[in-house]
Amino acid sequence: MERKVGTVSRGIRCPIIREGDDLVSIVVQSVLEAAESEGYTMRDRDVVAITESVVARAQGNYASVDAIAKDVRAKLGGETVGVIFPILSRNRFAICLRGIARGAKKVVLMLSYPSDEVGNELVSLDKLDEAKVNPYSDVLSLERYRQLFGENLHPFTLVDYVQYYSDLIREEGAEVEVVFANDPRVILDYTKNVLTCDIHTRARTKRLLWGAGAEKVCGLDDILTAPVDGSGCNEKFGLLGSNKSTEDKVKLFPRECSGLVRDIQAKFLEKTGRLVEVMVYGDGAFKDPVGKIWELADPSVSVAHTPGLEGTPNELKLKYLADNDFADLSGEALKKAIEGAIREKGDLAGSMASQGTTPRRLTDLIGSLCDLTSGSGDKGTPIIHIQGYFDNYTM
Repeated sequence: MERKVGTVSRGIRCPIIREGDDLVSIVVQSVLEAAESEGYTMRDRDVVAITESVVARAQGNYASVDAIAKDVRAKLGGETVGVIFPILSRNRFAICLRGIARGAKKVVLMLSYPSDEVGNELVSLDKLDEAKVNPYSDVLSLERYRQLFGENLHPFTLVDYVQYYSDLIREEGAEVEVVFANDPRVILDYTKNVLTCDIHTRARTKRLLWGAGAEKVCGLDDILTAPVDGSGCNEKFGLLGSNKSTEDKVKLFPRECSGLVRDIQAKFLEKTGRLVEVMVYGDGAFKDPVGKIWELADPSVSVAHTPGLEGTPNELKLKYLADNDFADLSGEALKKAIEGAIREKGDLAGSMASQGTTPRRLTDLIGSLCDLTSGSGDKGTPIIHIQGYFDNYTM
């Protein structure tokens, strides 16, 4: 019988992962048990993906507030530190900020506005328009911000992040001054020692700061790149991609795990005879249309993946073919014509027949699908098994 189902994404339940657990065995066993219980079989080019969170947990990649403070103090001098462009998140940044504040005497907290890098809003564009404020050029003090906009609660968490971050810094014994600006060079009017906390724009921010005369510049990716007093670390991303673990500890982004995905792939081949693709995924890349929040707090969607997941889709747009090349066909004739076009498609780079297909890397697309499937709450499915992703209309 002709197949009637295309891509299927399944969340796979597994044991709660602890430090030192054998992830290769757990992942393979969990997927195979799920397949047996649900009555399906593994296929070549299936994708098995593991959320970065459980990989970091198995690695024991954690760091304390004290470790963060010690590294910040060593790298930025321990006096007045400009902390610029943090995202507004109790999970992603608050514990990091606690460590940063513990490693400084004063924090000049410079927030981007009207929203942070991933879309958490401090003030609406409508309110900026009403106040005749230009976010590209205007620098606001805390007093001016409050005078113009008052208290602004996050629409989902109901937290006033300006107050929350200020209180947190003071709790750590540091003085705090809050500034609102979008040009990173503004911070140099307050201090020459800067910790830039943006994620995807950090390279440009550092370049601008160095070019404007900063004396010390670090990104979150420069903090905890090596162990501090036996802490975890991440050689490539530092504190980027970290999450709150406890009130005084963060879970860092996983360390090198390309060997893990290769070992899982090899184990599946040994157990099933099927060559599956494997990845470790972080945040997906999608935007909430109501809250306007981008799910992009991790520095990379794919932490590690097997070679078969490299590249971008090479797909035809079926509706383009139906409306243009084969506009005079219908029914079985149209089906056969489209199947023929797919079989003979070759490299579609620049082709009008591929317009409208998603121009993103496979790892970003698949990672987003995984992140949406697994969620971030209590589903208990940190492993995702995708089938049919690389199929097309002819298969």
